[in-house]
Amino acid sequence: MTMRKVGISVVVMASILMLSGGKAYSDEPVPLPAVPAEYAGKHMPAGWWTDPKVIEEGGKIYTGESNPLINCGSCHGKDGKPVKKGARDLRDQKNTGRFSDSFWFWRIAEGVPKTKMKSWKALLSEEQIWQVMAYEHQFSHDGKPSEHTDYKP
Repeated sequence: MTMRKVGISVVVMASILMLSGGKAYSDEPVPLPAVPAEYAGKHMPAGWWTDPKVIEEGGKIYTGESNPLINCGSCHGKDGKPVKKGARDLRDQKNTGRFSDSFWFWRIAEGVPKTKMKSWKALLSEEQIWQVMAYEHQFSHDGKPSEHTDYKP
């Protein structure tokens, strides 16, 4: 290969990198942060993923009906489709399937740093957090209750 071809190749690769915003893309999702020790042992109470009463209560919390200060749907959307930039799409099983019970609980309880996701532990009991999770989980299963067997560590 001549120096001219090498130079052109370098310019083309640099141009592609600049046009892509300097990002390398991969099909692999960004690893999730480790769950802090105080949340690591948290698990959904048995049967709650599919319990209609739990899900109904979770829906009231999610939509702000139980407490107007809490309205998950204002960012995540009424059907789990984000309405605010950066909100996770809860309809996508590829997203929810990555969350262990303890990871999901932790994020609702403590919020997500550097985002608008607030800490809800001051306003929600542990039971209410589980109810919200059961309700949200339906979004990734065509609006139907489902065990969280789709979690893949």
